[in-house]
Amino acid sequence: MSLADLTLDRWRSLDAAAAERLAHEAAAQVGGRVVLFDAARHPGGSLHRVRVEREGREFALIPGGTVRLGFDADAFTATPAQNADYAESVDEGYGYGHPDLKSYLADVLSPPRTATLAAVLMAVEDEALSDHPSGMPDALAARGLRMPGADEWEHACGAGAGTLFRWGNECPLGEPSYGGSGGVRHEPNAFGLHIAYDSYGTELSGDPTAVHGGDGGEAVCGGYGDLLAWLPLATANRNPYTAEFVYGPEGEGMYGDFSTRPVLSLR
Repeated sequence: MSLADLTLDRWRSLDAAAAERLAHEAAAQVGGRVVLFDAARHPGGSLHRVRVEREGREFALIPGGTVRLGFDADAFTATPAQNADYAESVDEGYGYGHPDLKSYLADVLSPPRTATLAAVLMAVEDEALSDHPSGMPDALAARGLRMPGADEWEHACGAGAGTLFRWGNECPLGEPSYGGSGGVRHEPNAFGLHIAYDSYGTELSGDPTAVHGGDGGEAVCGGYGDLLAWLPLATANRNPYTAEFVYGPEGEGMYGDFSTRPVLSLR
């Protein structure tokens, strides 16, 4: 079997010994070494988690297959606190003109769908862009890397959870969505990634209509409200308004403020 064909369902079905063998195969294929093999909590049980070190950077093994992505805003039931917080934001003139939370979520999050993805190794930490977004594919290719696809990023973040955030449907509204080093947003996800952890971040993928993992601090600095400050960390966040800024003339000279999460393809 090609390692690129490793599906999430098969990965979950493997015992620890078989999963660890595949982890070492993946590491050898990219000229790296396994530095972590453990298990993480995951809906319905646990999930093998692997980190591979290559040239001083750690990568997590992300199994693929046909996966569910996006977020069904119509099926989402917000908590009373979430609805009340969003209503306060609307009263202050925020929310892009959406009178209710469901319509706002449908606007800024990607829609529910399925996608078929290859298994990859993805950087545990994002890294700042060293060039304009248009130049990053070549810059990464020189290191044997590439930018993630938008679907790859979303799958890697959510790890099949299907919830609003990678950790669940709620967020600690009384806590900041940025800075610090503790709290649920800084915990490694089920694949071992440090991802969607700071709303001041803005991760780019191969899709110029989307940004991921943050909004550059727009909601926090603008005083949009607690929930709107946390929603840029939602797994399916692709905020088209922030993407328009990043890829437009206003963001032209700001590429150093954005990041990406390099990927090693498997074969």
